[in-house]
Amino acid sequence: MLDHEYTTKEVFQNNFFSDWRKEMTVEERKVIKHLDKCDFTEMHRYFVDKAAARKALPREEKQKLKEEAEKLRQEFGYCILDGHREKIGNFKIEPPGLFQGRGDHPKMGMVKRRILPEDVVINCSRDSKIPEPPAGHQWKEVRSDNTVMWLASWKENIQSSIKYITLNPSSKLKGEKDWQKYEVARRLKGVVDEIRSQYWADWKSREMKRRQCAVALYLIDKLALRAGNEKEEGEEADTVGCCSLRVEHIRLHPEADGQEHVVEFDFLGKDSIRYCNRVPVEKPVYKNLQLFMEDKDPGDNLFDRLTTASLNRHLQDLMDGLTTKVFRTYNASVTLQEQLQLLTRAEDSVAAKILSYNRANRAVAVLCNHQRATPKAFEKSMQNLQTKIKVKKEQVAEARVELKRAKADHKTRGDGKSRSFLEKKRRVLEKLQDQLARLSAQATDKEENKQVALGTSKLNYLDPRISIAWCKRFGVPVEKIYNKTQREKFAWALDMAGEDFEF
Repeated sequence: MLDHEYTTKEVFQNNFFSDWRKEMTVEERKVIKHLDKCDFTEMHRYFVDKAAARKALPREEKQKLKEEAEKLRQEFGYCILDGHREKIGNFKIEPPGLFQGRGDHPKMGMVKRRILPEDVVINCSRDSKIPEPPAGHQWKEVRSDNTVMWLASWKENIQSSIKYITLNPSSKLKGEKDWQKYEVARRLKGVVDEIRSQYWADWKSREMKRRQCAVALYLIDKLALRAGNEKEEGEEADTVGCCSLRVEHIRLHPEADGQEHVVEFDFLGKDSIRYCNRVPVEKPVYKNLQLFMEDKDPGDNLFDRLTTASLNRHLQDLMDGLTTKVFRTYNASVTLQEQLQLLTRAEDSVAAKILSYNRANRAVAVLCNHQRATPKAFEKSMQNLQTKIKVKKEQVAEARVELKRAKADHKTRGDGKSRSFLEKKRRVLEKLQDQLARLSAQATDKEENKQVALGTSKLNYLDPRISIAWCKRFGVPVEKIYNKTQREKFAWALDMAGEDFEF
Protein backbone atom coordinates (compact mmCIF):
# COMPACT_ATOMS: atom_id res chain seq x y z
CA MET A 1 0.00 0.00 0.00
CA LEU A 2 3.02 2.30 -0.11
CA ASP A 3 1.86 4.21 -3.17
CA HIS A 4 -1.45 5.04 -1.45
CA GLU A 5 -1.79 8.55 -0.03
CA TYR A 6 -3.40 6.86 3.01
CA THR A 7 0.01 5.67 4.20
CA THR A 8 1.23 9.27 4.51
CA LYS A 9 -1.43 10.05 7.13
CA GLU A 10 -0.36 10.09 10.76
CA VAL A 11 -3.49 8.31 12.03
CA PHE A 12 -2.93 5.51 9.52
CA GLN A 13 0.73 5.12 10.52
CA ASN A 14 0.02 5.16 14.28
CA ASN A 15 -2.81 2.62 14.04
CA PHE A 16 -0.77 0.30 11.83
CA PHE A 17 2.30 0.48 14.06
CA SER A 18 0.33 -0.17 17.22
CA ASP A 19 -1.38 -3.24 15.64
CA TRP A 20 1.91 -4.46 14.18
CA ARG A 21 3.64 -4.27 17.58
CA LYS A 22 0.99 -6.62 19.00
CA GLU A 23 2.07 -9.23 16.43
CA MET A 24 5.82 -8.83 17.06
CA THR A 25 7.96 -11.19 19.14
CA VAL A 26 9.66 -9.79 22.26
CA GLU A 27 12.95 -9.60 20.34
CA GLU A 28 11.37 -7.70 17.42
CA ARG A 29 9.74 -5.27 19.82
CA LYS A 30 13.14 -4.36 21.24
CA VAL A 31 14.55 -3.61 17.79
CA ILE A 32 11.58 -2.12 15.89
CA LYS A 33 10.50 0.99 17.76
CA HIS A 34 9.89 3.61 15.06
CA LEU A 35 7.86 3.15 11.91
CA ASP A 36 9.74 5.90 10.06
CA LYS A 37 12.95 3.86 10.37
CA CYS A 38 11.35 0.87 8.60
CA ASP A 39 12.02 0.43 4.91
CA PHE A 40 9.35 -1.59 3.10
CA THR A 41 10.49 -0.78 -0.45
CA GLU A 42 11.92 -4.25 -1.17
CA MET A 43 8.65 -5.95 -0.20
CA HIS A 44 6.70 -3.34 -2.13
CA ARG A 45 8.85 -3.92 -5.23
CA TYR A 46 8.18 -7.67 -4.98
CA PHE A 47 4.42 -7.07 -5.25
CA VAL A 48 4.79 -4.47 -8.00
CA ASP A 49 6.93 -6.93 -10.01
CA LYS A 50 4.41 -9.70 -9.36
CA ALA A 51 1.59 -7.51 -10.74
CA ALA A 52 3.73 -6.57 -13.76
CA ALA A 53 4.52 -10.24 -14.43
CA ARG A 54 0.81 -11.08 -14.32
CA LYS A 55 0.13 -8.28 -16.81
CA ALA A 56 2.88 -9.54 -19.13
CA LEU A 57 1.63 -13.16 -19.24
CA PRO A 58 1.12 -14.58 -22.74
CA ARG A 59 -2.46 -14.62 -24.01
CA GLU A 60 -2.88 -18.40 -23.57
CA GLU A 61 -1.84 -18.17 -19.90
CA LYS A 62 -4.28 -15.31 -19.28
CA GLN A 63 -7.04 -17.31 -20.97
CA LYS A 64 -6.24 -20.28 -18.72
CA LEU A 65 -6.53 -18.11 -15.59
CA LYS A 66 -9.80 -16.69 -16.92
CA GLU A 67 -11.21 -20.20 -17.42
CA GLU A 68 -10.19 -21.21 -13.87
CA ALA A 69 -11.94 -18.13 -12.45
CA GLU A 70 -15.05 -18.93 -14.50
CA LYS A 71 -15.03 -22.52 -13.19
CA LEU A 72 -14.98 -21.14 -9.62
CA ARG A 73 -17.82 -18.75 -10.46
CA GLN A 74 -19.97 -21.55 -11.87
CA GLU A 75 -19.42 -23.60 -8.69
CA PHE A 76 -19.74 -20.89 -6.03
CA GLY A 77 -21.31 -17.90 -7.78
CA TYR A 78 -24.92 -19.13 -7.97
CA CYS A 79 -27.69 -20.25 -5.64
CA ILE A 80 -31.21 -21.57 -6.10
CA LEU A 81 -33.87 -19.11 -4.91
CA ASP A 82 -37.53 -20.20 -5.14
CA GLY A 83 -36.58 -22.70 -7.82
CA HIS A 84 -34.63 -20.19 -9.95
CA ARG A 85 -30.85 -20.18 -10.41
CA GLU A 86 -29.74 -16.73 -9.26
CA LYS A 87 -26.34 -15.03 -9.34
CA ILE A 88 -24.65 -14.32 -6.00
CA GLY A 89 -23.22 -10.80 -5.50
CA ASN A 90 -19.70 -11.42 -4.30
CA PHE A 91 -18.88 -14.94 -3.18
CA LYS A 92 -15.25 -14.23 -2.22
CA ILE A 93 -14.17 -13.15 1.27
CA GLU A 94 -11.89 -10.12 1.54
CA PRO A 95 -8.30 -11.10 2.26
CA PRO A 96 -6.53 -9.68 5.33
CA GLY A 97 -5.09 -6.20 4.88
CA LEU A 98 -5.05 -2.73 6.34
CA PHE A 99 -8.33 -0.91 6.96
CA GLN A 100 -8.75 2.19 4.80
CA GLY A 101 -12.22 3.41 5.69
CA ARG A 102 -13.64 6.42 3.91
CA GLY A 103 -12.97 10.07 4.60
CA ASP A 104 -10.80 10.61 7.69
CA HIS A 105 -11.73 7.46 9.54
CA PRO A 106 -10.12 7.26 13.02
CA LYS A 107 -9.42 3.52 12.59
CA MET A 108 -7.59 3.73 9.25
CA GLY A 109 -4.40 1.63 9.16
CA MET A 110 -5.61 -1.02 11.63
CA VAL A 111 -5.01 -4.65 10.66
CA LYS A 112 -7.98 -6.51 9.16
CA ARG A 113 -7.62 -10.13 10.24
CA ARG A 114 -8.10 -13.16 8.03
CA ILE A 115 -11.66 -14.52 8.12
CA LEU A 116 -11.74 -18.25 8.84
CA PRO A 117 -14.60 -20.72 8.23
CA GLU A 118 -15.05 -20.76 12.04
CA ASP A 119 -16.16 -17.08 11.78
CA VAL A 120 -18.78 -17.72 9.08
CA VAL A 121 -22.51 -18.39 9.46
CA ILE A 122 -24.10 -20.15 6.46
CA ASN A 123 -27.79 -19.56 5.70
CA CYS A 124 -29.57 -22.04 3.41
CA SER A 125 -32.72 -24.16 3.42
CA ARG A 126 -32.74 -27.37 5.43
CA ASP A 127 -33.10 -29.64 2.41
CA SER A 128 -30.30 -28.01 0.38
CA LYS A 129 -26.77 -29.30 -0.12
CA ILE A 130 -24.82 -27.44 2.57
CA PRO A 131 -21.53 -26.02 1.20
CA GLU A 132 -18.48 -27.94 2.42
CA PRO A 133 -16.08 -25.97 4.65
CA PRO A 134 -12.37 -26.15 3.65
CA ALA A 135 -10.60 -29.33 4.85
CA GLY A 136 -9.88 -29.38 8.60
CA HIS A 137 -12.33 -26.54 9.31
CA GLN A 138 -15.99 -26.14 10.21
CA TRP A 139 -18.56 -23.34 9.88
CA LYS A 140 -19.43 -21.27 12.93
CA GLU A 141 -23.10 -22.17 12.36
CA VAL A 142 -25.48 -23.36 9.64
CA ARG A 143 -28.98 -21.94 9.88
CA SER A 144 -32.17 -21.84 7.81
CA ASP A 145 -33.67 -18.37 8.08
CA ASN A 146 -35.90 -17.42 5.16
CA THR A 147 -36.82 -14.02 6.63
CA VAL A 148 -33.45 -12.49 5.64
CA MET A 149 -31.76 -11.93 2.27
CA TRP A 150 -28.17 -12.96 3.13
CA LEU A 151 -26.58 -16.33 2.38
CA ALA A 152 -23.49 -16.06 4.61
CA SER A 153 -22.28 -13.62 7.26
CA TRP A 154 -19.35 -12.93 9.57
CA LYS A 155 -18.14 -10.24 11.96
CA GLU A 156 -15.12 -8.16 10.94
CA ASN A 157 -12.64 -7.16 13.63
CA ILE A 158 -12.19 -3.41 13.00
CA GLN A 159 -15.68 -2.04 13.70
CA SER A 160 -17.28 -5.31 14.87
CA SER A 161 -19.83 -4.87 12.08
CA ILE A 162 -21.46 -7.84 10.39
CA LYS A 163 -20.62 -8.42 6.72
CA TYR A 164 -22.97 -10.30 4.42
CA ILE A 165 -22.92 -12.23 1.17
CA THR A 166 -26.16 -11.53 -0.69
CA LEU A 167 -27.63 -11.96 -4.14
CA ASN A 168 -26.34 -10.08 -7.17
CA PRO A 169 -28.07 -6.72 -7.77
CA SER A 170 -29.49 -8.17 -11.01
CA SER A 171 -31.43 -10.88 -9.13
CA LYS A 172 -35.23 -10.89 -9.13
CA LEU A 173 -35.46 -10.33 -5.37
CA LYS A 174 -33.11 -7.31 -5.40
CA GLY A 175 -34.89 -5.87 -8.45
CA GLU A 176 -38.28 -6.09 -6.70
CA LYS A 177 -36.89 -4.36 -3.59
CA ASP A 178 -35.41 -1.63 -5.78
CA TRP A 179 -38.68 -1.07 -7.63
CA GLN A 180 -40.62 -0.90 -4.33
CA LYS A 181 -38.16 1.68 -2.97
CA TYR A 182 -38.75 4.04 -5.91
CA GLU A 183 -42.51 3.47 -5.87
CA VAL A 184 -42.63 4.62 -2.20
CA ALA A 185 -40.67 7.74 -3.21
CA ARG A 186 -43.14 8.35 -6.06
CA ARG A 187 -46.03 8.06 -3.60
CA LEU A 188 -44.37 10.78 -1.50
CA LYS A 189 -44.65 13.10 -4.51
CA GLY A 190 -48.43 13.02 -4.08
CA VAL A 191 -48.41 14.08 -0.41
CA VAL A 192 -45.20 16.10 -0.08
CA ASP A 193 -46.95 19.49 -0.33
CA GLU A 194 -49.30 18.51 2.49
CA ILE A 195 -46.37 17.31 4.65
CA ARG A 196 -44.49 20.57 3.99
CA SER A 197 -47.51 22.70 4.98
CA GLN A 198 -47.77 20.64 8.16
CA TYR A 199 -44.15 21.14 9.23
CA TRP A 200 -44.30 24.86 8.35
CA ALA A 201 -47.26 25.17 10.73
CA ASP A 202 -45.43 23.14 13.42
CA TRP A 203 -42.56 25.69 13.55
CA LYS A 204 -44.87 27.73 15.76
CA SER A 205 -46.12 24.83 17.89
CA ARG A 206 -46.26 25.31 21.67
CA GLU A 207 -44.74 21.86 22.10
CA MET A 208 -40.92 21.91 21.87
CA LYS A 209 -40.68 18.30 20.64
CA ARG A 210 -43.03 19.11 17.77
CA ARG A 211 -41.03 22.21 16.79
CA GLN A 212 -37.77 20.25 16.80
CA CYS A 213 -39.36 17.54 14.69
CA ALA A 214 -40.60 20.14 12.17
CA VAL A 215 -37.22 21.92 11.87
CA ALA A 216 -35.32 18.62 11.51
CA LEU A 217 -37.73 17.49 8.80
CA TYR A 218 -37.26 20.81 6.95
CA LEU A 219 -33.47 20.29 6.96
CA ILE A 220 -33.80 16.66 5.83
CA ASP A 221 -36.16 17.75 3.04
CA LYS A 222 -34.28 20.86 1.90
CA LEU A 223 -30.68 19.64 2.26
CA ALA A 224 -31.15 15.86 1.81
CA LEU A 225 -29.37 15.30 5.14
CA ARG A 226 -29.30 11.78 6.55
CA ALA A 227 -31.27 11.29 9.75
CA GLY A 228 -28.29 10.17 11.89
CA ASN A 229 -28.40 7.95 15.00
CA GLU A 230 -27.92 4.91 12.74
CA LYS A 231 -24.41 4.15 13.96
CA GLU A 232 -23.26 0.58 13.69
CA GLU A 233 -22.31 -1.11 16.93
CA GLY A 234 -18.67 -0.47 17.79
CA GLU A 235 -18.24 2.41 15.35
CA GLU A 236 -15.99 4.95 17.02
CA ALA A 237 -15.88 7.65 14.35
CA ASP A 238 -17.68 10.78 15.58
CA THR A 239 -20.16 10.90 12.71
CA VAL A 240 -23.59 12.53 12.95
CA GLY A 241 -26.74 13.12 10.94
CA CYS A 242 -29.57 15.60 11.29
CA CYS A 243 -31.13 14.24 14.51
CA SER A 244 -27.77 13.83 16.26
CA LEU A 245 -26.35 17.28 15.37
CA ARG A 246 -24.71 19.06 18.28
CA VAL A 247 -24.61 22.79 18.97
CA GLU A 248 -20.95 22.89 17.85
CA HIS A 249 -21.89 21.66 14.37
CA ILE A 250 -23.81 24.78 13.32
CA ARG A 251 -23.24 28.52 13.31
CA LEU A 252 -25.93 31.12 12.72
CA HIS A 253 -25.29 34.25 10.65
CA PRO A 254 -28.02 36.96 10.55
CA GLU A 255 -26.46 37.86 7.20
CA ALA A 256 -23.80 36.22 5.03
CA ASP A 257 -22.87 36.21 1.33
CA GLY A 258 -25.55 38.85 0.73
CA GLN A 259 -28.33 36.61 2.11
CA GLU A 260 -30.34 36.70 5.34
CA HIS A 261 -30.77 33.97 7.99
CA VAL A 262 -27.82 31.82 6.96
CA VAL A 263 -26.96 28.56 8.74
CA GLU A 264 -23.44 27.19 8.45
CA PHE A 265 -23.05 23.43 8.88
CA ASP A 266 -19.75 21.67 9.56
CA PHE A 267 -19.77 18.05 10.72
CA LEU A 268 -18.61 14.55 9.78
CA GLY A 269 -21.39 12.60 8.09
CA LYS A 270 -21.60 8.92 7.12
CA ASP A 271 -18.22 7.28 6.38
CA SER A 272 -16.50 10.30 8.00
CA ILE A 273 -17.17 12.45 4.94
CA ARG A 274 -17.16 16.10 5.97
CA TYR A 275 -20.32 18.10 5.33
CA CYS A 276 -19.59 21.82 4.97
CA ASN A 277 -22.38 24.05 3.74
CA ARG A 278 -23.81 27.56 4.17
CA VAL A 279 -27.51 27.87 3.40
CA PRO A 280 -30.15 30.55 3.80
CA VAL A 281 -33.21 29.17 5.64
CA GLU A 282 -36.72 30.42 6.37
CA LYS A 283 -36.86 33.03 9.15
CA PRO A 284 -38.91 30.83 11.57
CA VAL A 285 -36.36 28.01 11.14
CA TYR A 286 -33.53 30.43 11.96
CA LYS A 287 -35.38 31.71 15.05
CA ASN A 288 -36.10 28.15 16.19
CA LEU A 289 -32.46 27.12 15.81
CA GLN A 290 -31.50 30.12 17.98
CA LEU A 291 -34.01 28.89 20.55
CA PHE A 292 -32.71 25.27 20.42
CA MET A 293 -29.13 26.53 21.04
CA GLU A 294 -30.03 28.70 24.05
CA ASP A 295 -28.26 27.82 27.33
CA LYS A 296 -26.52 24.82 25.77
CA ASP A 297 -22.85 23.85 25.66
CA PRO A 298 -21.13 23.14 22.31
CA GLY A 299 -21.27 19.38 22.98
CA ASP A 300 -25.03 19.32 23.72
CA ASN A 301 -27.56 17.91 21.26
CA LEU A 302 -29.25 20.52 19.09
CA PHE A 303 -32.44 18.42 18.84
CA ASP A 304 -32.48 17.15 22.43
CA ARG A 305 -36.15 16.06 22.32
CA LEU A 306 -35.77 14.05 19.09
CA THR A 307 -34.45 10.67 17.92
CA THR A 308 -34.40 9.13 14.45
CA ALA A 309 -36.88 6.50 15.67
CA SER A 310 -39.41 9.11 16.92
CA LEU A 311 -39.03 11.12 13.69
CA ASN A 312 -39.62 8.00 11.57
CA ARG A 313 -42.67 7.10 13.69
CA HIS A 314 -44.06 10.57 12.98
CA LEU A 315 -43.40 10.12 9.23
CA GLN A 316 -45.08 6.71 9.26
CA ASP A 317 -48.23 8.43 10.55
CA LEU A 318 -48.08 10.88 7.62
CA MET A 319 -47.67 8.21 4.91
CA ASP A 320 -47.39 4.43 4.99
CA GLY A 321 -43.77 3.33 4.43
CA LEU A 322 -42.37 6.88 4.77
CA THR A 323 -38.96 7.23 6.44
CA THR A 324 -36.32 9.98 6.35
CA LYS A 325 -34.43 7.96 3.70
CA VAL A 326 -37.42 8.16 1.35
CA PHE A 327 -37.04 11.98 1.35
CA ARG A 328 -33.45 11.58 0.15
CA THR A 329 -34.51 9.24 -2.66
CA TYR A 330 -37.43 11.51 -3.59
CA ASN A 331 -35.41 14.74 -3.63
CA ALA A 332 -32.55 13.10 -5.56
CA SER A 333 -34.88 11.72 -8.26
CA VAL A 334 -36.90 14.94 -8.55
CA THR A 335 -33.68 16.99 -8.84
CA LEU A 336 -32.39 14.73 -11.64
CA GLN A 337 -35.66 14.96 -13.57
CA GLU A 338 -35.83 18.77 -13.23
CA GLN A 339 -32.17 19.26 -14.18
CA LEU A 340 -32.50 17.01 -17.23
CA GLN A 341 -35.50 19.03 -18.43
CA LEU A 342 -33.54 22.22 -17.87
CA LEU A 343 -30.21 21.22 -19.43
CA THR A 344 -31.04 18.94 -22.38
CA ARG A 345 -31.48 20.39 -25.84
CA ALA A 346 -32.91 18.10 -28.52
CA GLU A 347 -30.63 19.59 -31.22
CA ASP A 348 -27.40 18.84 -29.27
CA SER A 349 -25.00 16.04 -30.25
CA VAL A 350 -24.99 12.82 -28.22
CA ALA A 351 -21.71 13.89 -26.54
CA ALA A 352 -23.25 17.22 -25.47
CA LYS A 353 -26.36 15.43 -24.17
CA ILE A 354 -24.21 13.08 -22.07
CA LEU A 355 -22.38 16.12 -20.67
CA SER A 356 -25.81 17.57 -19.72
CA TYR A 357 -26.78 14.25 -18.13
CA ASN A 358 -23.62 14.16 -16.02
CA ARG A 359 -24.22 17.76 -14.95
CA ALA A 360 -27.74 16.83 -13.81
CA ASN A 361 -26.32 13.77 -12.01
CA ARG A 362 -23.69 16.02 -10.41
CA ALA A 363 -26.38 18.37 -9.05
CA VAL A 364 -27.79 15.32 -7.22
CA ALA A 365 -24.37 14.16 -5.97
CA VAL A 366 -23.70 17.65 -4.58
CA LEU A 367 -27.15 17.70 -2.92
CA CYS A 368 -26.42 14.31 -1.30
CA ASN A 369 -22.80 15.29 -0.43
CA HIS A 370 -21.29 12.39 -2.37
CA GLN A 371 -17.62 13.37 -2.52
CA ARG A 372 -14.44 11.58 -3.50
CA ALA A 373 -10.75 12.39 -3.41
CA THR A 374 -9.33 13.46 -6.77
CA PRO A 375 -8.31 10.16 -8.46
CA LYS A 376 -4.59 9.34 -8.36
CA ALA A 377 -4.25 9.15 -12.14
CA PHE A 378 -6.31 12.31 -12.75
CA GLU A 379 -3.45 14.65 -13.73
CA LYS A 380 -1.90 12.12 -16.07
CA SER A 381 -5.15 11.19 -17.85
CA MET A 382 -6.06 14.88 -18.12
CA GLN A 383 -2.68 15.61 -19.75
CA ASN A 384 -3.24 12.77 -22.23
CA LEU A 385 -6.66 14.17 -23.06
CA GLN A 386 -5.29 17.70 -23.56
CA THR A 387 -2.59 16.29 -25.88
CA LYS A 388 -5.29 14.53 -27.94
CA ILE A 389 -7.27 17.80 -28.12
CA LYS A 390 -4.19 19.70 -29.28
CA VAL A 391 -3.50 17.15 -32.05
CA LYS A 392 -7.17 17.18 -33.08
CA LYS A 393 -7.20 21.01 -33.28
CA GLU A 394 -4.18 20.88 -35.59
CA GLN A 395 -5.96 18.30 -37.77
CA VAL A 396 -9.07 20.52 -37.91
CA ALA A 397 -6.97 23.55 -38.95
CA GLU A 398 -5.27 21.46 -41.65
CA ALA A 399 -8.63 20.13 -42.90
CA ARG A 400 -9.95 23.73 -43.13
CA VAL A 401 -7.00 24.74 -45.32
CA GLU A 402 -7.55 21.68 -47.54
CA LEU A 403 -11.28 22.45 -47.83
CA LYS A 404 -10.45 26.03 -48.85
CA ARG A 405 -8.13 24.71 -51.55
CA ALA A 406 -10.76 22.23 -52.77
CA LYS A 407 -13.35 25.08 -52.99
CA ALA A 408 -10.95 27.19 -55.05
CA ASP A 409 -10.14 24.19 -57.28
CA HIS A 410 -13.83 23.42 -57.83
CA LYS A 411 -14.53 27.09 -58.64
CA THR A 412 -11.85 27.01 -61.34
CA ARG A 413 -12.61 23.56 -62.82
CA GLY A 414 -16.31 23.14 -62.01
CA ASP A 415 -16.40 19.45 -63.04
CA GLY A 416 -17.84 16.41 -61.26
CA LYS A 417 -14.47 15.13 -60.09
CA SER A 418 -13.63 18.39 -58.28
CA ARG A 419 -17.14 18.49 -56.76
CA SER A 420 -16.85 14.98 -55.26
CA PHE A 421 -13.34 15.88 -53.98
CA LEU A 422 -14.84 19.03 -52.35
CA GLU A 423 -17.61 16.96 -50.72
CA LYS A 424 -15.05 14.47 -49.43
CA LYS A 425 -13.00 17.26 -47.82
CA ARG A 426 -16.16 18.74 -46.28
CA ARG A 427 -17.05 15.37 -44.73
CA VAL A 428 -13.51 14.97 -43.37
CA LEU A 429 -13.70 18.40 -41.70
CA GLU A 430 -17.15 17.68 -40.20
CA LYS A 431 -15.94 14.34 -38.81
CA LEU A 432 -12.84 15.95 -37.24
CA GLN A 433 -14.90 18.79 -35.75
CA ASP A 434 -17.28 16.23 -34.27
CA GLN A 435 -14.35 14.32 -32.75
CA LEU A 436 -12.91 17.56 -31.32
CA ALA A 437 -16.27 18.50 -29.77
CA ARG A 438 -16.46 15.03 -28.19
CA LEU A 439 -12.96 15.30 -26.72
CA SER A 440 -13.63 18.81 -25.38
CA ALA A 441 -16.88 17.66 -23.74
CA GLN A 442 -14.97 14.75 -22.20
CA ALA A 443 -12.33 17.10 -20.76
CA THR A 444 -14.97 19.45 -19.31
CA ASP A 445 -16.79 16.50 -17.78
CA LYS A 446 -13.59 15.06 -16.30
CA GLU A 447 -12.59 18.38 -14.73
CA GLU A 448 -16.06 19.04 -13.25
CA ASN A 449 -16.30 15.50 -11.83
CA LYS A 450 -12.89 15.10 -10.27
CA GLN A 451 -14.11 15.47 -6.67
CA VAL A 452 -17.71 14.34 -7.05
CA ALA A 453 -18.78 10.68 -6.81
CA LEU A 454 -21.58 10.27 -9.35
CA GLY A 455 -21.98 6.52 -8.91
CA THR A 456 -23.53 6.46 -5.42
CA SER A 457 -26.59 8.51 -6.33
CA LYS A 458 -26.88 6.94 -9.79
CA LEU A 459 -27.09 3.43 -8.33
CA ASN A 460 -28.90 4.03 -5.04
CA TYR A 461 -30.98 7.22 -5.09
CA LEU A 462 -32.08 7.86 -8.68
CA ASP A 463 -35.06 6.05 -10.16
CA PRO A 464 -33.43 4.42 -13.23
CA ARG A 465 -36.65 4.90 -15.21
CA ILE A 466 -35.94 8.67 -15.33
CA SER A 467 -32.61 8.06 -17.08
CA ILE A 468 -33.95 5.34 -19.39
CA ALA A 469 -36.94 7.50 -20.45
CA TRP A 470 -34.53 10.41 -21.10
CA CYS A 471 -32.33 8.15 -23.27
CA LYS A 472 -35.34 7.02 -25.31
CA ARG A 473 -36.70 10.55 -25.65
CA PHE A 474 -33.43 12.10 -26.82
CA GLY A 475 -31.94 9.21 -28.81
CA VAL A 476 -29.02 8.54 -26.44
CA PRO A 477 -27.92 4.88 -26.27
CA VAL A 478 -28.60 3.53 -22.75
CA GLU A 479 -25.07 2.00 -22.81
CA LYS A 480 -23.68 5.54 -22.59
CA ILE A 481 -25.38 6.02 -19.19
CA TYR A 482 -25.35 2.53 -17.66
CA ASN A 483 -22.61 -0.07 -18.13
CA LYS A 484 -23.36 -3.79 -18.58
CA THR A 485 -23.52 -4.58 -14.83
CA GLN A 486 -25.78 -1.57 -14.20
CA ARG A 487 -28.07 -2.56 -17.08
CA GLU A 488 -28.42 -6.01 -15.51
CA LYS A 489 -29.21 -4.42 -12.13
CA PHE A 490 -31.88 -2.20 -13.69
CA ALA A 491 -33.33 -4.77 -16.12
CA TRP A 492 -36.75 -4.24 -14.48
CA ALA A 493 -36.63 -0.52 -15.37
CA LEU A 494 -35.49 -1.11 -18.97
CA ASP A 495 -38.66 -3.17 -19.56
CA MET A 496 -40.90 -0.70 -17.74
CA ALA A 497 -39.94 2.83 -18.77
CA GLY A 498 -41.29 4.35 -21.96
CA GLU A 499 -40.00 7.72 -23.21
CA ASP A 500 -42.91 9.54 -21.54
CA PHE A 501 -42.21 8.15 -18.02
CA GLU A 502 -42.56 10.82 -15.30
CA PHE A 503 -41.23 10.20 -11.80
